[in-house]
Amino acid sequence: MSADTAWPSPLEALVIGASAGGVSALQTVLGSLPGSLQPPVFVVLHVPKDRPSGIPELLGGYCALPVLEADDKQPVRPGHVYFAPPDYHLLVENRDAMALSMDEPVLFSRPSIDVLFESAAAVYGRGLLAILLTGASSDGSEGVAAVRAAGGKAWIQCPVEAASPIMPNAALAHAGADAVLRLGEMCERLKGSNT
Repeated sequence: MSADTAWPSPLEALVIGASAGGVSALQTVLGSLPGSLQPPVFVVLHVPKDRPSGIPELLGGYCALPVLEADDKQPVRPGHVYFAPPDYHLLVENRDAMALSMDEPVLFSRPSIDVLFESAAAVYGRGLLAILLTGASSDGSEGVAAVRAAGGKAWIQCPVEAASPIMPNAALAHAGADAVLRLGEMCERLKGSNT
């Protein structure tokens, strides 16, 4: 994998963003993560703010890694998947801790993919891999730009395959990508990670 220019070497953290159609896409992507994966995984999925998401419980059954809803100031542990809770931005504060914020929504979204990606880019730089999946807004475009500007890598779901192509198309137009992949291709690359 290290020879692949679309793959950070070493991989230090993974961030994933999704919106409309994202539950199914995340089932596939999280299901491909090897149980031996050491870098932490941070995820924003746009969910309604007025009820518990249940997403960690739903998706935990598909993933070999522990899947949790993030708490403010929670320590970052290797090989864990952390979801932003409904109505809170999730930020990577540093390599040791996360933070939650109730700052204003970004592009009508809280949690915001941009906020997560930008904070993670500032912490992990070249060691970060960002994956942007299906969605019906342009959230994630600025975040992908920040990741790539910091030297990290960005994979974007092929818009033709996405349940909602607006988010992938917006990010590609604004920031480009290191790879544009169908879910099956992403999964094969992720399964091959021994980082």
